[in-house]
Amino acid sequence: MTIFLFISENTFYSWLEDTWLEKKWGHNVTEFQQRFDGVLTEGEGPRRLKNLYFLYLIELRALSKVLPFFERPDFQLFTGDKVQDAENKALLLEILHEIKSFPLHFDENSFFAGDKNEAHKLKEDFRQHFRNISRIMDCVGCFKCRLWGKLQTQGLGTALKILFSEKLIANMPESGPSYEFQLTRQEIVSLFNAFGRISTSVRELENFRHLLQNVH
Repeated sequence: MTIFLFISENTFYSWLEDTWLEKKWGHNVTEFQQRFDGVLTEGEGPRRLKNLYFLYLIELRALSKVLPFFERPDFQLFTGDKVQDAENKALLLEILHEIKSFPLHFDENSFFAGDKNEAHKLKEDFRQHFRNISRIMDCVGCFKCRLWGKLQTQGLGTALKILFSEKLIANMPESGPSYEFQLTRQEIVSLFNAFGRISTSVRELENFRHLLQNVH
């Protein structure tokens, strides 16, 4: 599952190498090859990496779509410091506008195109898969893996919620409460956390490519 890919791939570039001389954090190229090399995984590794890029595009698309929600004057970041809140919101909007300018987002309309009944069933299947993944994460023994896994699962679920709510977002009033579309604080936190983790993983893939070139 791609959710577990986030966890394991994050582990590969945050690997503690413990020798009798020193302890240092670095990239575990050997383990990365065992999980993602096309030959060693019989083609499964490249498919996992494609899924990672696919989910990265989904996150980008969702963040570009949800921009109007965060632009509304009624949306505020409450930390107790009004000056800091205003600065944080300005930075948030700057990031979202930068994402919106990216031209190669995932196109959910083409993904759910075709027969309306089939498209609706596909959306429901997506929702059900994420519920099942969340239940599976409850069974993971490692506390940190379970925590990160559930947070990333909810973040991706929030991204899908945004993509499925395009009309509701478009019809939001410019001011006043938005009753039809809302994001909870937990959904917002998980959305940006998942995007941060996926973005870091995508960046680190490039680092692994350079390291593998040096190995060969």
